[in-house]
Amino acid sequence: MSWSDLKKGRVSIQSGEYFITITCQNRQNIFSDYELANTFCKCIADNEFSHQCRWLTWVLMPDHFHGLLQLKGAKLGNVVGHLKGLSSWRVNKVRGFRQSVWQPAYYDHALREEENRIEIARYIAANPLRRSIVNKLGDYPFWNSVYL
Repeated sequence: MSWSDLKKGRVSIQSGEYFITITCQNRQNIFSDYELANTFCKCIADNEFSHQCRWLTWVLMPDHFHGLLQLKGAKLGNVVGHLKGLSSWRVNKVRGFRQSVWQPAYYDHALREEENRIEIARYIAANPLRRSIVNKLGDYPFWNSVYL
């Protein structure tokens, strides 16, 4: 799916909640490196502060990121663009060279009122279990949720 296809129909709804997926460039396992994963995770709080948003649930996998985002005034594209840009800059600083970290596009799904946030949060947080990275979610350090 092309970037322009992903942008069709995209709107930012004040106080809207979105299921976001961001994929690493060429599906590289960039975040299998503990230091790089830690670097990304620190960007979440900075993103929330800069854009008055809240990542209700998120998980960073070796080759992608899933998050449940609540907007509080900022536009969806600005929030996700800032997170991608900031994390790319910081990851490249740690690596000591400049290379694309993320694919240009991202996937978003605006949550409807009737969708169960706890089920979505469980789906997001369970990614490391489904990929057999860990046997217990508590053993995986790169996730957080207000629901779980």
